[in-house]
Amino acid sequence: MLNRRILRVKAFQNLYAYEQCKASNFNLAKDQIREAFQPDLNSMEIQDKAQLKRDAAKAIEIFSNNLNKDILETDNVGNQKIVQEVKNALNYFHNTNRKDFEFLSKNMITSAERLPQLYLFAIKMLLAFGEHVAMEGDRKRKFTQEKIKMTLGELNLANNKILDKIRNSSEFKSACIRHLVDMEDLELEIKEWFRDYVKPLESYQEYIKIDNPTLEQDFEIADDILKKIIFKIEAILNFFSEKDLNWTENKSIVRSLASKVLKNVKDNFDAEGEVLPEIALNWEEDKEFFQNIFNLTVQNDDYNKELIAKRTQNWDIERIAQTDKIILSMAITEMKNFPSIPVKVSINEYIDISKNYSTPKSKQFVNGLLDVLSKELTESGQIRKSGRGLLDNK
Repeated sequence: MLNRRILRVKAFQNLYAYEQCKASNFNLAKDQIREAFQPDLNSMEIQDKAQLKRDAAKAIEIFSNNLNKDILETDNVGNQKIVQEVKNALNYFHNTNRKDFEFLSKNMITSAERLPQLYLFAIKMLLAFGEHVAMEGDRKRKFTQEKIKMTLGELNLANNKILDKIRNSSEFKSACIRHLVDMEDLELEIKEWFRDYVKPLESYQEYIKIDNPTLEQDFEIADDILKKIIFKIEAILNFFSEKDLNWTENKSIVRSLASKVLKNVKDNFDAEGEVLPEIALNWEEDKEFFQNIFNLTVQNDDYNKELIAKRTQNWDIERIAQTDKIILSMAITEMKNFPSIPVKVSINEYIDISKNYSTPKSKQFVNGLLDVLSKELTESGQIRKSGRGLLDNK
């Protein structure tokens, strides 16, 4: 289901961001310890710089060994300053991580809720280019009939059958109103972008030479403009980045959704019905899944990493790509905590994420490891499926 796939990707992106935050917080906490053991330049006493350096190193060692422990183990260090600075660093590390977690947890919901508006803007921009061509056609009709004949091909985009069906779709119109998608303020930009980027496009120049474009040709030029202009030209990308603080992460998802709209129209051109992808059909239910997969992956991360480490004994867990560790941890969490989702569905979804967001060899690594872990966790009773989750698990 498209919406769940998008939400898995968004959760993955935010989990990766959280891991980056934790790594940064870890280094900042160590810097805090080092700073605490710098020589006091205002003191009249002689400073033993070598000893201070050793104390800082010891404090960092104890800090690093106690990151995930409930009770502080100080290795019986008698130096109270070391103990205190370790406590300060641990408090800083955990408090900052908690703030980052809370921010990312809220931000990813807001970011996901903005996706419909962003892909609707992309489609609306395509329609605006076609409408600009129509206006230019009206202007040129003031010339002689001979001049009109010379410019008829330029009206192909205005008469594009794919864009025309979207333009007349009540579903599309309602979605644009609901998500406040309006291009009126961009009239000048549309003219400039069409002149500078769309019109010189080689595929567009070939398109306007066609007397009566087929449905396939209409689809191809719309998709080409979408991918090569709207989602590639810096000036247009700046428009989207101003709309969305998370545009860098959302761009690939929005592009995929916009392309799916065009493909939906082409594949179902003669049928009445929806033209938009189902990304918010059951938003409340999907939002719960979204929040749970993020929260539970964070909560069970230590256990999941330990499980992964046991099954990759010939690998140093630290050498496994960070993205792969997150993908595997998410997959394990989903298989164990979402009984209605079949195991094979979970595995396939995370293999897809690994293909798009991890290393070239990640697909085989993730596939092989999840296959082994799913069988092991099922046999131990940690994976228990019910209802739809029982499908394809035999």
